Amino acid sequence: MKNDYMIKFGVSGNSNSFYEDGFSSTIDAAKWCKSKGLDLYEYSFGRGIKMRDQTAVEIGNEFKLYNIEMSVHAPYYINFANSDPQKIQNSLMYVINSLEKAKFLQAPRVVFHTASQGKMSREEAFNLTKLNIMLLMEKIAEKGYTDFILCPETMGKVGQIGTVEEIIEICNMAPYFYPCVDFGHINARERGILNTKKDYQLIIDKLLDNLPSQKVKYMHIHFSKIEYGERGEIRHLTFEDKKYGPEFEPLAEVLYKNTLQPHILSESDGTQAEDAMEMKKIYMKMLSK
Repeated sequence: MKNDYMIKFGVSGNSNSFYEDGFSSTIDAAKWCKSKGLDLYEYSFGRGIKMRDQTAVEIGNEFKLYNIEMSVHAPYYINFANSDPQKIQNSLMYVINSLEKAKFLQAPRVVFHTASQGKMSREEAFNLTKLNIMLLMEKIAEKGYTDFILCPETMGKVGQIGTVEEIIEICNMAPYFYPCVDFGHINARERGILNTKKDYQLIIDKLLDNLPSQKVKYMHIHFSKIEYGERGEIRHLTFEDKKYGPEFEPLAEVLYKNTLQPHILSESDGTQAEDAMEMKKIYMKMLSK
């Protein structure tokens, strides 16, 4: 067998079926994910960090018990291209506070959005983003969080900082920056470019050509089908959608061919678990051949 099974599949947040099964608390998601054959769970602080430290410890212990690896998504409000110094400080603390909670959750990875272009030129916004990410790196060193993996994410809207090229450049700024490649976002931003194995391979080649191989092999992946328009992403869909894509099968073949072992999180709209299980099924079936 060319590639031992090391790819991990999981969910971003709780699926509708989790609640339909009578559960309501994230602490129950560990056993539930295990029962579905999943490997990963991403907890989102997208709307703000409100979890108590003790609650985080209890959740982290439960996920450790069931051997479901956790990751954390930092708040969506982060914008390192903001010209307001106070808002930059806020963005810095959103990431640092996410790392603090990740420590209690025993989650080794933190995903974050980098910036929005706003009224600046693309070049101006990206340069400002990199300057402020250097401030973030200073904070991370100061707090002793350099043993975490931080994953800047490719974004789905034209006005957001987060093209593949921009994320590569950011990931080269520090050894602990690994890419979060959201293929649904890429497909939405570029209005449907991911259709074949070749389309996916072009992205993987770009990553392999410009990043240390370790960062590509163990990268973070978000995957979902996403409706898009002229400005990119509109809304997340489920695998039932046949119009927008992208499809997972060609990506699975490319991951196998390149012997990559990423973490893959489903971000489908309410069917995260079902679609994560489908992705794992597709990949395992391919391995069996």
